[in-house]
Amino acid sequence: MQGLEGQVVVVTGGGSGIGLAAAERLVAEGAHVASWDVASTAAFDQLAEANPDAVSHSTVDVRDADAIEAAVGDTHDSLGPITGLVTAAGEAGGGPVHSAAETEWPRVIDINLTGTFLSAKAVLPDMIEARGGSIVTIASVEGLEGAEGGSAYNASKAGVVNLTRNLAMDYGRLGVRSNAVCPGFIETPMFDSVFNSGGMAEVRSKVEAQHKLGRFGRADELGAAICFLLSDDASFISGVALPVDGGYTAGHSLGIVEMMGLG
Repeated sequence: MQGLEGQVVVVTGGGSGIGLAAAERLVAEGAHVASWDVASTAAFDQLAEANPDAVSHSTVDVRDADAIEAAVGDTHDSLGPITGLVTAAGEAGGGPVHSAAETEWPRVIDINLTGTFLSAKAVLPDMIEARGGSIVTIASVEGLEGAEGGSAYNASKAGVVNLTRNLAMDYGRLGVRSNAVCPGFIETPMFDSVFNSGGMAEVRSKVEAQHKLGRFGRADELGAAICFLLSDDASFISGVALPVDGGYTAGHSLGIVEMMGLG
């Protein structure tokens, strides 16, 4: 992909899942990556050890503005001014509104939505000064349409989509592009924590069937889409909420094509 070599990209939640996949692909494309995460992981440590001049880690809770400010300084010191951002830090959670714990709403909203806001706020001064940059937020197909029992998560990801559109409107004239990636159901540690728990086998099968490609997604497939949006190959794309979902949001599967012999 064009234009990623030498760029300094912050990846929140870069230690695992989609964030790690984005970090790995970015490094492969020649970018420098700063992971802002609550903890490092063995997989990220291996990436950093193999690329000591191109990869750094700062311990950050994205709900903590002071920790983010410190991470900006660490990133400047280790890699330089920030030219890209991927907001992959996130949490599942919610439940039907009438039964959801009152503590669950602020926890999920703070991590998924406020964390995105604070991370963007922290890196924008570098991009404004450079009159250029690219922000890729990680929303969800559940930010584009509802899903049963996902009140807080769905609301947080819908907020991320519209926050991203605002970023595109407010900073586009300064050369800063902002886009959201809306993953379908991707096999990551967060996915496993939900779908590998007791009693979820039938739900898992039904959700998989709603992906028109007939399978769940892989983290590396998200990493590729993220890098595309960060790259110069996407230089005229801004304000987009891009589903990367194997056809999940294309429409409802009702079994009709199977009746026509296409199963």
